Amino acid sequence: MEKITKEFFNENIANLSNKEWLFLGEKPAIIKFGAEWCNPCKMIDPILEEVSKEYTDKIHIYKIDVDEEQELAGLFGIQSVPSILFVPLKEQPQMALGVLPKDVIKKAINDLFKI
Repeated sequence: MEKITKEFFNENIANLSNKEWLFLGEKPAIIKFGAEWCNPCKMIDPILEEVSKEYTDKIHIYKIDVDEEQELAGLFGIQSVPSILFVPLKEQPQMALGVLPKDVIKKAINDLFKI
């Protein structure tokens, strides 16, 4: 799971200065918005690591620290962490809140990403 910045986001995921969402990635992505002090965020990290290994060549999994990237978190209206953004290739991203069980994450990957 790679930690990313607003600059990386704008160059590799979607340029947020555009009015319309246009995904720039080559693979679907999951983005976890979290914080170092957040215990539920720490609980979901091992789950996302497992999912990352299972879908190694099919999806990217990133994390954004809301304390370090406050502007990016604000653009997505993040008010609680963890928040998980599922980013399919051609559809609008979808947000989920809280610690999601592995089976729920895998179902979202299969349903949203068609994997």
